Amino acid sequence: MRWDPSFWQGRRVLVTGHTGFKGAWLAAWLDRLGAAVTGLALPPSGEPALFDALALGQRVGSVTGDVREAALVTRVLRQEAPEIVFHLAGQSIVLTGLEDPLGTFETNVVGTVNLLQAVRATPSVRAVVVVTSDKCYRQPHGACREGDALGGEDPYSASKAAAELVVGAYRSCFLQAAQGRGLATARAGNVIGAGDFSAHRLVPDLVRACMEGRPPILRQPGAIRPWQHVLDALWGYLLLGEALHHAPVRFSTAWNFGPPPGSEWSVARLAAAFSRRLGADAWRETGAASPHEAACQRLTPERARRRLGWQTLLPLEEAADWTVEGYRGLLEGQTAWLDAQIDRYVERARGKTPVRRARAGSDSAEDRHALARTG
Repeated sequence: MRWDPSFWQGRRVLVTGHTGFKGAWLAAWLDRLGAAVTGLALPPSGEPALFDALALGQRVGSVTGDVREAALVTRVLRQEAPEIVFHLAGQSIVLTGLEDPLGTFETNVVGTVNLLQAVRATPSVRAVVVVTSDKCYRQPHGACREGDALGGEDPYSASKAAAELVVGAYRSCFLQAAQGRGLATARAGNVIGAGDFSAHRLVPDLVRACMEGRPPILRQPGAIRPWQHVLDALWGYLLLGEALHHAPVRFSTAWNFGPPPGSEWSVARLAAAFSRRLGADAWRETGAASPHEAACQRLTPERARRRLGWQTLLPLEEAADWTVEGYRGLLEGQTAWLDAQIDRYVERARGKTPVRRARAGSDSAEDRHALARTG
């Protein structure tokens, strides 16, 4: 499938969770592509909040509300009559799920039910992308494929697996592709990018440590994660939304978005890369890792590569450069960096010519040091 940015020109799109990190990036990108965007989300949190810093409320329509309120969700869809819906609203932190399991299940499961019920009552909607997580798999240690068993031993992971089951039920019974309504789930790996100030996430923790002049603390330096730049994941969502609109029968299924198996980095390696770029102190290990956090998570994105023409376009070294560039701009009160990064990414996606990756075994000295620290 070839990338067609013009598809989004004038397209009515609803983004739930548009005040969050990923949602703000997606809303800004859709606005940049000329879509008529409306968002539904709780007020932005964190300081500074990317949504506020970018003044996105002046660029896209914005409704403040909770996806757990079914009547509100239905009213917003009826009033806005979107053609495509991206459902990103949710509780997205593993440790927060352990602290607030009830709120996590309500938001991630009931919120998804409310959204799909509202879609049923909104004839204008032709395509829905429900964003879940790579953590929805029962056994995340291998390179997970979309057909692998779902599960989750902590509330966040289990709630995302449950959301996948909800989508499957609605796809079978109510929002059927044969009737011209595409419904898919997107399971992306860990994303990095400027503007994320969430608690219990690696890159925001590294940035905060640098700002406060203290060494960053890592819970699981040896853990492996399928890191990718936020624009890589969002490009997958955009391709999927367009594909669902064109051919719902073919594309109404689950999709992994992540780096190729074997190219993932450890927490320590990513922390070393950011510490060098930020001029921060060397990291320290806290020794207090949660037993519910998997030591290794990998995805197989072959389905997206083969059928959507998607792949990660930013090697992690470059993704780290873009991320630090954006954080510096954000903390200096600048906003042009985000649109500039989106434009650069779009040009790369048009030609789909990723920068050549380093050969296996050709780690930099920085990377070798990080790997040695993990044992």
